[in-house]
Amino acid sequence: MANAQRFPYKIIDSSLGMVDRMPYLPLTLSLDGQSLKSEGLLDTGASVNVLPYELGIQLGLLWENESLSVGLTGNLARFEARAVVVDAQISSFPTVNLAFAWTQAPNLPLILGQANFFFEFDVCFFRARSEFEICPKQGG
Repeated sequence: MANAQRFPYKIIDSSLGMVDRMPYLPLTLSLDGQSLKSEGLLDTGASVNVLPYELGIQLGLLWENESLSVGLTGNLARFEARAVVVDAQISSFPTVNLAFAWTQAPNLPLILGQANFFFEFDVCFFRARSEFEICPKQGG
């Protein structure tokens, strides 16, 4: 991939004492002058990007002000979610707008899913080498 950058998988220690590696991407989220360094789990099985409640609060979002409801599925279906859009800076790539389902679900990572992270970036996973490569979408 042209202009691609590689990132290592992050070592995760589960509550069961098992160690695994997962594709977490470092990024900076920004909204109305507030910036926050974070990392998002690249999840090709997730339909949408998901923003944990605590990160939304740190960005200055107010739950009561976000009125567009989003329905989540799977183990997040029982939690209410609101649609929000924030700027995301990934490495030296141009800033992109990412749409998130901002949820009140507890103990949740920031999830980068099909809509719209994978619309904005091409990703290639090298699981056996514990790394992944991303680049901004090409063309239109």
